[in-house]
Amino acid sequence: MSSDDDHEGGLDMFAEPKGFRPATPPPTEARYDFPKSVGGSSSSLTSSEPIIMSLVGSHPLWGHHLWNAAPTLSDYLVREMPQLCSGKTVLELGAAAGLPSIVAHRLKASVVVSTDYPDNDLIENLRKNCDGNTSSTDYKLAVEGYIWGSDTSKLKALLPKGQQYFDLLLLSDLIFNHQAHPAMLATLDSCLPPSRQTPSGQDTEESSYAGPQALVFFTHHRPHLAHKDMEFFEQARQKGWICTEVGKWKMAPMFPEDPGSEEVRATVHGWQIYR
Repeated sequence: MSSDDDHEGGLDMFAEPKGFRPATPPPTEARYDFPKSVGGSSSSLTSSEPIIMSLVGSHPLWGHHLWNAAPTLSDYLVREMPQLCSGKTVLELGAAAGLPSIVAHRLKASVVVSTDYPDNDLIENLRKNCDGNTSSTDYKLAVEGYIWGSDTSKLKALLPKGQQYFDLLLLSDLIFNHQAHPAMLATLDSCLPPSRQTPSGQDTEESSYAGPQALVFFTHHRPHLAHKDMEFFEQARQKGWICTEVGKWKMAPMFPEDPGSEEVRATVHGWQIYR
């Protein structure tokens, strides 16, 4: 993760001789245990059984990692804001192993659409994880390939009849991809309602706001480019979004050998975006 290149990698179109490179590492597993403290009550969950996820062995789009932001976002939903999921419709972008999507499903979201770049290995692995951790047939969990900024019709087609927008979007460790900020914001613009539906007199910037929103959790993996990460929120504000920080959490750094402040690289930031 030490490269300054902001562009997503592609898949090599040329076959290489056998033994030219080391073999792709085998898939690994990651486990998520639900926190003991559940917002509301334990009945907020369809199941508190651990979530076991397969991670692809290696991938240029970083799908072989369970990023720190994913379990942190999941804990936040379970402990503090289960009402954002219960009975609501949820869309995750760049889901990778799918942890926040699965947690939203366990929190009784009526519909969860878990998406990632439409690469066969990524989507097959994401679908495997979602299928393997589905705890109830009463709640829909769908997997789709999706490129940020592209047409959202196929995603919205999975919403309940008569609903045009999602209630919650989840973005976990995506904004380090700086050139994709406009595309991510275009998807937010298309998938969340065009204006707030809040009671008269509600504060305009409230971290406990529970209406339609996006949760954006991230780490500054490259501290010298932290200002570029934060340009995501500057661009969002220019488009009329309200951006509020909801918390910071300390984890172990994802890439200990990388340069820059270890404290910065170990901190997960959580923000909500709404309008």
